[in-house]
Amino acid sequence: MSEILNRIEKALDSIRPYLAQDGGNVKVIEFTQEGILKLELLGACGSCPMSQMTMKAGIEDAVKNMVTEVKHIEAINITPLAV
Repeated sequence: MSEILNRIEKALDSIRPYLAQDGGNVKVIEFTQEGILKLELLGACGSCPMSQMTMKAGIEDAVKNMVTEVKHIEAINITPLAV
């Protein structure tokens, strides 16, 4: 499991510079046996109206491409898109 977490962190490190440009970051909260990765968006990312798009187009793509064991990603504090 720690080897998977190391690869998850490496994948997140590839996207962190882009998050940091906007004052944000991401932290791993939990990775379950079922392949669910729970993340916390930090800083500006936690309250940004574009956080769902960042999750889908940036974080999920980066992690799932590098860590095939990750089946689903959840942000525990994501801001819903206004409709």
